[in-house]
Amino acid sequence: MLTLSPQDIQAVGLSLKVATTATLISTPLGIGVAYLLAFARIRGTALLEGLINLPLVLPPVVVGYLLLLAFGRHGWIGQFLDSLKLRVIFSLSGAVIASAVVGFPLLVRSIRLGMESIDPALFQVSRTLGAGWWDSLLTIILPLSGRAIFAGMTLMFARSLGEFGATVILAGNIPGVTQTIPLAIYEYTSTPGGDRMALTLCLVSIALSFTVLLVSEAAGRRLKRS
Repeated sequence: MLTLSPQDIQAVGLSLKVATTATLISTPLGIGVAYLLAFARIRGTALLEGLINLPLVLPPVVVGYLLLLAFGRHGWIGQFLDSLKLRVIFSLSGAVIASAVVGFPLLVRSIRLGMESIDPALFQVSRTLGAGWWDSLLTIILPLSGRAIFAGMTLMFARSLGEFGATVILAGNIPGVTQTIPLAIYEYTSTPGGDRMALTLCLVSIALSFTVLLVSEAAGRRLKRS
């Protein structure tokens, strides 16, 4: 019979906590960046898009190492945080940051596609009626991009659940502190006799991911009907 140990339950809880926090923190910024890429007519948009999508093509370990350089004690962000007595390396905050950086491109890409699919005639009508930028954002862009925003959040949440490379470099593999499901599976595979526990966590990971996809599909259909 496949059972979870207390440490495994902690790993599951930490995975859900990291994925949820990373998604919620990244969503407002993702909406802003997607709006900029979809509607702004400024120079350097292609460069910005390339930088945002870079974590999709870089090995996660490389992303983690770059984050380690930035948030380490000698990094420019790390020195500032150290002056505030804040620590990111080998902490839950580091796991959240790693997951947010790796999953952010999926969030932005989905929201951007939704915004670009909006009929431009709607903006022209809103302007003739005297609506400003803020009114158009709240009454046209966000409501019509609702499905895309939710889809992006779902993709990022699912990606964060499976994040390994960047997390293990920046946050480490500390049981009860930063050890998420992928890190726990890795530890079991390198431990003699740990195959059974690794399989159990693999099944839990599959079940969680499948549930997220089902919820996303059901919510997407409901939003489409509404």
